Amino acid sequence: METGKTKVISILVENKPGVLHTIANLFRRRNFNIDSITVGPTQEPDTSRMTITINGDEKTIDQVVKQVAKQIDVLRVSELEPGHFVMRELALVKVNVPSSKERSDIINCVNVFRGRIIDVSTEALTVEITGTPDKIDAFLNLMNTFGVIELARTGITALARGAKSIRIDE
Repeated sequence: METGKTKVISILVENKPGVLHTIANLFRRRNFNIDSITVGPTQEPDTSRMTITINGDEKTIDQVVKQVAKQIDVLRVSELEPGHFVMRELALVKVNVPSSKERSDIINCVNVFRGRIIDVSTEALTVEITGTPDKIDAFLNLMNTFGVIELARTGITALARGAKSIRIDE
């Protein structure tokens, strides 16, 4: 596969069992790796939003988006335009704390990155940080010097900027 830019696709789907599998399987059949995928309910209880980030050439991504749109449980598909959407990711990071000096340094880093310490023990701190993937990567690069014990990232979730929205009634 030829690589290209990272694309963010927003998909409104029926909120029922098997839909995530169907969409993920479509990407698998096209030999397309999903960089991240988040799924959750929308303001409508029978509708879920999937946010999928993929990396590839324009032609292949366009084909996959068209195939996703044809799926029976898919209500709406939109490729989010670069610069015209907001995105966030959540990470929980458990960091090794070998001494009180390192604890203080870690706390300072957490404050600079506007994170929150959500669990404390004598040997570790667990930090919650939200932001763009670049922000989280930068935080992780700093924490690697102390030793990341455990990491969980949610993947990107995104919405179009301003009044523009991806809705079923469009």
